[in-house]
Amino acid sequence: MAVEVLLPKIGLTMQEGTIDEWLVPAGAAVAEGDALLRLATDKVDVDVEAEAGGLFHPVVPAGVTVPTGSVIGWLLAEGEHPPGPAGTPMPEGSGVGAGTSPPALNGTGAVPAVPSANGAESAVPSVNGIAGRLLSSPNARRVATAADVDLTAVRGTGPGGRIVSEDVEEFLAALPGDLGDLGDLGEPVAPGGTSYSPLVRKLAKERGIDLSEVNGTGPGGRIRRSDLDAVTPAPPRRDTAPPRRDAAPRPGDVIPLTGMRGTIARRMHASLQEMAQLTHGYEVRMDAVVSLRDRLKEEWADSDLPVPSINDFLLKAAALALREHPLLNATVREDGVHLLDGIHLGFAVAVPGGLMVPVIEDAVQLPLPEMARRSRDLARAAREGRISPAQLEGATFTVTSLGGYGVDFFTPVINPGNVAILGVGRLRDGVEWADDRPLRTRVLTLSLTFDHRAVDGAPAAEYLRIVGDLLSRPLRLLV
Repeated sequence: MAVEVLLPKIGLTMQEGTIDEWLVPAGAAVAEGDALLRLATDKVDVDVEAEAGGLFHPVVPAGVTVPTGSVIGWLLAEGEHPPGPAGTPMPEGSGVGAGTSPPALNGTGAVPAVPSANGAESAVPSVNGIAGRLLSSPNARRVATAADVDLTAVRGTGPGGRIVSEDVEEFLAALPGDLGDLGDLGEPVAPGGTSYSPLVRKLAKERGIDLSEVNGTGPGGRIRRSDLDAVTPAPPRRDTAPPRRDAAPRPGDVIPLTGMRGTIARRMHASLQEMAQLTHGYEVRMDAVVSLRDRLKEEWADSDLPVPSINDFLLKAAALALREHPLLNATVREDGVHLLDGIHLGFAVAVPGGLMVPVIEDAVQLPLPEMARRSRDLARAAREGRISPAQLEGATFTVTSLGGYGVDFFTPVINPGNVAILGVGRLRDGVEWADDRPLRTRVLTLSLTFDHRAVDGAPAAEYLRIVGDLLSRPLRLLV
């Protein structure tokens, strides 16, 4: 019996996703739990596994954005055909449906054009086996854009001739003048009939590898550079590619409001439109925290306990203060302000192209060393692209810091679903007067933005006072 492959809904807020790459070719046999595709969501990229076994029949091309719940493929028994109009057979190994695409696909139901290296849609005659469309992965397009490579000159080796990033890199490495004479750019063939690229041939010669003894993992058993690496690890790589353009935004660029950037734009705009937001600024003394942290560095030097950062102290103080001010740990719904049971602390992490908000669950219950360990692990996973959607869901209150960028005070925007967010400025020198004598202090400014529909100014100010009091006696934060 045919089994639908649906675009999964990952997290409460996901409404659509982009099929970044099919990980198995059309017609391949897959088992339950095998990775089917790489899915790009508004927060993270994840591998999606098959929920059943069968012969895989995709009906949506890679690179297309579809709503959650859409049929994107089928898992079939031997000799079985996909049911319904969405099951029109695709050209073998093409990755692009020859028949009707799922309803509301990009609003049209038609297979979209694929952007070329310079960002324009590429409509080319019969390239990579697909008439009128150039198939390439998002990462291949990024690499090609950075190196000024015309993708129509690159031979794709992915499913259906789709260009992947390794194809672009091999094309660059095969350019004359960088790696020496690679011979003609045709497809050499190993004695066993397996093909490989000119770059693979040269690397195999440099490493003393007999290509006839290498098992190729590419389409049709094609030997790839990764297959050589499995035999003999690659030496440190020389910078052989042509000079690449700066990837930083420049005047004249257009940054599409899609993916993470689009989600941030929509959510922040909705936040400011739907809430009555205002911000309190409050200066807190940090001398005791700085002193305690210096002691912990010495006392825990030979232990496996992580030394909490300044932000870790602030996270714990923010969580503990919420116990006394539950109105700030709440959400506004049509029938009123709902006070939430658990205190699940989100903290903003800057990542390329935007920010993520990992969540420390039940933050009040965690000793400070454990909170420090979790915050570091989650921040590292977010920056390295390894964080899971579940780790980004469920924040009841958020803390965001710009102190590392030298900012003293700012007005953070509330994460929709919450009623408050705490901003943290930089640690700086202050002055306190004692008997007409100036004393140097260590201070920072907190910026509490709150939804005036749920919280009034006085309790918001009292919350900040409690946070400051906790930071003035930080030993209470360790447990």
